[in-house]
Amino acid sequence: MSAIKIPALNKPFSMIREFHLADWFTLANAVCGTGALFSMLTYLQTTDVMHVYYACAMVFAALIFDVLDGRIARWRQKSSGMGRELDSLADIISFGVAPAVIAYGCGMQGLYDRIILTFFVACGVSRLARYNITADALSDEGGKVKYFEGTPIPTSLLLVTVLFWAARQGALRDSLWFGHVKFAGFTLHPLVLLFAVSGSLMVSRIRIPKF
Repeated sequence: MSAIKIPALNKPFSMIREFHLADWFTLANAVCGTGALFSMLTYLQTTDVMHVYYACAMVFAALIFDVLDGRIARWRQKSSGMGRELDSLADIISFGVAPAVIAYGCGMQGLYDRIILTFFVACGVSRLARYNITADALSDEGGKVKYFEGTPIPTSLLLVTVLFWAARQGALRDSLWFGHVKFAGFTLHPLVLLFAVSGSLMVSRIRIPKF
């Protein structure tokens, strides 16, 4: 009888050892995005507005780590396909799912709101997938991407800023700016249309120079 092969257990962190320094900053981006989600879940449980502030602050922190990971990768001249995939996964959490959940927690909970927020996240996923498969074609001789097609997903930070300011003004839930309207018995908060515009711009063919 042949012996059963058991995977080697002496290298439990072998994958982690392959991470570059920039990858750790990318993971910090994802951690911040996840923290924002938990903060909004806590807000929905407690209605303590401080958790909305925490959630928005975590998205801001995620942007800082997102900027740093790219700078560190260029400084150390170490990048990889894995790093690119990590970056995309972290970005969709921090700048796609987290802003949508913050919007939901702030009061955009009608059926049409949820459809638009889902559309926004889907556009973010599509935008990142398109970038990953076209990055090489859009790069110059030095390997640097010359321009973006569609607005980068971190621009959703502008939406988070709007929601942060709304929270500061007490404009949450029933007091959300611009109120709400009903179509066919379902609710739409006009403020959610900002997410529809943002998502549409992400999947557009607009060329934006990368500095």
